[in-house]
Amino acid sequence: MDKHFGTAIFAGGCFWCMVHPFDQQPGIIKVISGYTGGHVPFPTYEQVCSQTTGHTEAVQITFDPAIISYAQLVEIYWQQTDPTDAMGQFQDRGDSYRPVIFTNSEQQKKIAIASRKKLASSGLFSEPIVTKIETAKPFYPAEDYHQDFYQKDPARYQLETGTRQKFKQQHWHN
Repeated sequence: MDKHFGTAIFAGGCFWCMVHPFDQQPGIIKVISGYTGGHVPFPTYEQVCSQTTGHTEAVQITFDPAIISYAQLVEIYWQQTDPTDAMGQFQDRGDSYRPVIFTNSEQQKKIAIASRKKLASSGLFSEPIVTKIETAKPFYPAEDYHQDFYQKDPARYQLETGTRQKFKQQHWHN
């Protein structure tokens, strides 16, 4: 008997930094680093870094909705990002690091929009919430050396997440 798994796609800056927070949640089947939102099929890391493909670094999450809901994933997403920064995330600047929730269905879109409205009215941030919500486009897995980076190179992962962790402590109180 096949289980019905869901898929969520989130862009929140460096995909290395976006895997671990989701990977640790009950109900997550897998988290893949990759590229989406652009016009070049099967882009390479170097092409995406050139800022000419239209792609952004993102994670594709396969989850069991009986254990963790899409709405819960969106809440986890917000707490990994600076939703007031449209020009990248933390030390990662440029279009390929923009924050985007890519939705796979009308239901996901409704959940994401409602969540963004709730965050905007929460008073947590004095600046506007600028994270985009877009219809999912093809997702291209990144090269193998980008997958599970936090496990492959923990020291570099810690270095890359330093600014993000400080922001999270100041704004999200985790």
